[in-house]
Amino acid sequence: MFKLLGFLGLLLASSSTFAQQQMTPEMLIELNRVSPIGISHDGLNVIYRVSQVSVEANKSTSKLYILPVAGGTPRELNNYADFIPGDPMVSPDGKYKLEAEEVKMQAVFGTDYYPELTQSKVQIYNELNYRHWDTWEDGAFGHLFIENIATGERIDIMENEPYDCPQKPFGGSEDYQWSPDGKSVVYVCKKKSGTAYAVSTNTDIYQYDIATGKTSNLTVGNLGYDTHPSFSPDGQMMAWLSMKRDGYESDKNDIVVLIKGMEMNLTAHWDGTVESFTFSKDNKKIYFTAPIGGTVQLFEIPVPVPGKTNTLEKTGLPKQLTSGEFDIRGIVGQAGNSLILGRGDMNHATELYTFDLKKGGMVQLTHANDEIYASLQLSKVEKRIIKTTDGKDMLTWVIYPPDFDPTKKYPTLLYCQGGPQGALSQFYSY
Repeated sequence: MFKLLGFLGLLLASSSTFAQQQMTPEMLIELNRVSPIGISHDGLNVIYRVSQVSVEANKSTSKLYILPVAGGTPRELNNYADFIPGDPMVSPDGKYKLEAEEVKMQAVFGTDYYPELTQSKVQIYNELNYRHWDTWEDGAFGHLFIENIATGERIDIMENEPYDCPQKPFGGSEDYQWSPDGKSVVYVCKKKSGTAYAVSTNTDIYQYDIATGKTSNLTVGNLGYDTHPSFSPDGQMMAWLSMKRDGYESDKNDIVVLIKGMEMNLTAHWDGTVESFTFSKDNKKIYFTAPIGGTVQLFEIPVPVPGKTNTLEKTGLPKQLTSGEFDIRGIVGQAGNSLILGRGDMNHATELYTFDLKKGGMVQLTHANDEIYASLQLSKVEKRIIKTTDGKDMLTWVIYPPDFDPTKKYPTLLYCQGGPQGALSQFYSY
């Protein structure tokens, strides 16, 4: 009996010690990292990947999981082809495949000029641009290739153009899309070179017609960023994110919709900037994320109806759907009456949540790091408003160390966001 009580006492003591852990760099690096793949074709499941870095092995591993949208126990997958059929880069009619590939077009390295000088480490630049963020310009450009699946014939739809798609350095597959009928490709590109490229933000959305081989600029009238082209589920509309001014990479990001030849800026009269968006399944709304009050929240705005809604004012202003001290870190998609979202805050890495479109409210769907966080002392995060010299309200976040003692003095780190490209919100970093 005494041995049993002693064992229980030891267990409780160890459990108490375990529950009082504080985050370490190693624990932070080795947290599970959740990234969504998509929603199954029947709308009943969400597919996602969980990656983990091992400090000891100095490598990352990942696993695929499927989880019911209604909640439950995740099941590991080898692949998701049975649940999300068809590669998203295969045309809707199944005839073609779209791929991005680097094409060497300009001489930059010493060996480009003198191949026999194999030990040369020289890089030669005559003007900007010579670097993309942390990667040197190497004379190769990202081009899009359309492959006929039946014949294997490939066409470079940007042949002889010294331009990039996806955009460098951060662009990805969101920079190019098939049209719903599979007859054309829309893609994002900044068709400028040298110094003009480096100082400009004038990306445009282009459309390549497979039958004619011709390319047209769909956003020629806009001089700032045009990005993230996306089609409505019924294929009748295309929307994208747009900034007005050339050279100003922190301009207001608006949602522009093209409906039967009529172009409308849905958020022009709204004092906010959009981060990401998706059409509703019924084509009547657009859901989007935007920063507000030191957080990133979910919003919706109705889509105009051609012939009935011809003025932007009639669409109304966006409606905020979520609120709280957290960030919505992306919209995975709609499943029935729910949106699948990524959500996190300054104490938690991203997990997937469901948001009920009829009743409101969010429910946590994945629990990749719950056990770890349950063992940690988390920081208290406090919102404070400070009056600026011009009388405005400036939101600040005060983050206290775990087990904070108000009678003691602590060293303080003042962090000022180096934007204004992004808001200082409820971000989290590994």
